[in-house]
Amino acid sequence: MGFGTMRITANPDRDLAIRVLRRAYELGVNHFDTAAFYVSPGGTLGVGTGEKRYAAELLRAALSPYPSEIVIATKVGTRSGKPLRERIEANLQLLGVERLDVVNLRLADNAGSLAEPFAELARMRDEGLIRDLGISNVTVAHLDEAQTIAPVVCVQNAFGLDYPDRTMLDACGQRQIAFVPFFSLAGTDREKGTPATVRDHQQRLAWTLHQGPHVLAIPGTGSVEHLEQNIAAGALAL
Repeated sequence: MGFGTMRITANPDRDLAIRVLRRAYELGVNHFDTAAFYVSPGGTLGVGTGEKRYAAELLRAALSPYPSEIVIATKVGTRSGKPLRERIEANLQLLGVERLDVVNLRLADNAGSLAEPFAELARMRDEGLIRDLGISNVTVAHLDEAQTIAPVVCVQNAFGLDYPDRTMLDACGQRQIAFVPFFSLAGTDREKGTPATVRDHQQRLAWTLHQGPHVLAIPGTGSVEHLEQNIAAGALAL
């Protein structure tokens, strides 16, 4: 069970966000998912007031110097008008590292070829700025294309009881690639978060994890209590 950091910027209580991140690590989480565009106000969630709070910077405040077992996966999207290198440098600066553990290239919906931006990320990997590469919001055809350019260590796609298509899940299992589902709890509400009608979030997470040994869930929350419930779901037997 990993931890997605998108939601920790929504609450202006910086100390609470840091407590959540530290508690996640205490509970055994060693994979944190983030992005430079996870920021409030003005970011992906479209909520919040006051000064900007970056999830990556909160990770740095909570866990740096990072224990050796921690993997921080960040992402860059194809929609941004900023040069790709500038976005990689922003992630390096916010996290306070010289090399990013994992960078996922997130494609816009119904995007075409990923060859050009993925090849640029591969060049930055060769420079030593990135250790491993992944892709996000993609099809199997995109995975095929990416693997002709550089090794792919993980794929992030929407998956869960509300997104039950196993196509990418099975493709990753066959190729020994980690499958990292998002929106497993939020479902079709996506960035809005888990609907209030969902009362079985632990069972949903457990079901997601039971889909294969290569599955890494990354539920996020701004609540210590909810975090502890999410982590406990990893021990449920179905």
